[in-house]
Amino acid sequence: MQYALGPVLWYWPTDTLEDFYQQAACSSADIVYLGEAVCSKRRATPYARWMALARDVAASGKQVVLSTLALLQSPSELKELQRYVENGEFLIEANDIGTVNMAAERHLPFVAGPTLNVYNADTLQLLVKEGMTRWCMPVEMSRDWLLQLLEQCETRGIRQQFEVEVLGYGHLPLALSARCFTARSENRAKDDCETCCINYPKGRRVNSQEGQQVFVLNGIQTMSGYCYNLGNDLAGMRDQVDCVRLSPQDRSTLAEIDRFRANEKGQAPLMVAKGSDCNGYWHKLAGMTLAS
Repeated sequence: MQYALGPVLWYWPTDTLEDFYQQAACSSADIVYLGEAVCSKRRATPYARWMALARDVAASGKQVVLSTLALLQSPSELKELQRYVENGEFLIEANDIGTVNMAAERHLPFVAGPTLNVYNADTLQLLVKEGMTRWCMPVEMSRDWLLQLLEQCETRGIRQQFEVEVLGYGHLPLALSARCFTARSENRAKDDCETCCINYPKGRRVNSQEGQQVFVLNGIQTMSGYCYNLGNDLAGMRDQVDCVRLSPQDRSTLAEIDRFRANEKGQAPLMVAKGSDCNGYWHKLAGMTLAS
């Protein structure tokens, strides 16, 4: 089983990203995703700097994948997307079906990101035909659903044509909107947001009236309030899952990769806590549930 470090979904300054990816290059991750996947207004790190970071990480022997936006809203964003798709060096992660089309037109392979909403074998077969080499399943899918879907892919003869990736750690990216929730929380208009999300390197917490943390606001993205953690469910996915993705929360996520590896066969159980961790979706339960 391989372990991947997902793209940083928060808005971090370039110097923070550079420091993080220097450490990521020395980590035990097999695959490193990088690039802006949430909001096109986050321009502190331009394309040329992302490419330089990608080359630095690739020099350490890791597979590098450039992640792309999950919500495209303007012609200028399509033009910028084209630069990533045609980068000529690295595999891309398509988080929007328009990116899939752009890659397919150029006969370029791609990773299907979790925001593509792929729930059946028909869609997977189509994506394989278009050039998909790895599929990261939607975050709300259960293990049982995944097994059933992979059986259908086996019947169709396409199972061996792509790898399966599961997001196993981090606040879950649940939804995207044309509105910016972080800006709204500061009584700002989206067009005058001043990219205030950079002031919240772990997002803004949203609590219920009962005081339960139900969501985290991350610009135009709504994330789960609890941290998803499948570190104690790895033994049950070893025969079906090729890659487990950990979404960066901060530098400590790099050490989390080592803890996941150590518990791959269930020999070093991870410490998880109700009220801060969850794994419900994997077990066909309410998302905020922590199943034993």
